[in-house]
Amino acid sequence: MMLDLRNLVSAYGNILALQGVSLHVKPSEIVTILGSNGAGKTTLLMAIAGLVPPHQGEVLWEGRPIQQLTPDQIKALGIGLVPEGRRIFPEFTVLENLRMGAYLRRDQEHIREDLERMMELFPILHQRQSQLGGTLSGGEQQMLAIARALMGHPRLLLLDEPSLGLAPMIVQQIFEILRQIHQQQQTTILLVEQNAHLALQLADRGYLLENGKIQLTDTAANLLDNEAVQRVYLGG
Repeated sequence: MMLDLRNLVSAYGNILALQGVSLHVKPSEIVTILGSNGAGKTTLLMAIAGLVPPHQGEVLWEGRPIQQLTPDQIKALGIGLVPEGRRIFPEFTVLENLRMGAYLRRDQEHIREDLERMMELFPILHQRQSQLGGTLSGGEQQMLAIARALMGHPRLLLLDEPSLGLAPMIVQQIFEILRQIHQQQQTTILLVEQNAHLALQLADRGYLLENGKIQLTDTAANLLDNEAVQRVYLGG
């Protein structure tokens, strides 16, 4: 198992955000986490990335507990996070943002190769490479955030609401790029996404998180056909 969460509990003050969450992700899988606002989805990704230490439970990476490690140590293991809201560096150029994604790496020659690969994967970033991140459109910033995470050579890519606030055409473009990344690099993806239909079309499996608890897990195909999921998340 690549990632294994066991009975994860996390709280903000007296409010429980995660209540005994257990899930797993296998190598080369795409797994999506569905749920409404406030369900605990973002907290879950932040706990994996070391940004919100869990109160109880374990985060296992290839069988090793990592919940006590710092975010940099977790990133160095091969776990990359694309946070909600993009969080790019607005005063840095596109190229500088991408280089920041590789700050833990020392292989300068391969970094240059990866920069070229990002420019091929995201042609708009090639056009905008000297432009400040803060002047990009929302869709361009999302592409930059994904490319920046990929510059860290993640084996597991955590994505938090990549479609949020973007036009449908841009969302389709981003999901197609995610499909390419997975096919070409075999990058494992854990995706938090409110667009359940798109997420389940991309994913192998899914979990339904509500009020900090896993309520349902199944293959993506079965979740697409599930009446309760269709009614609440797919507009059926």
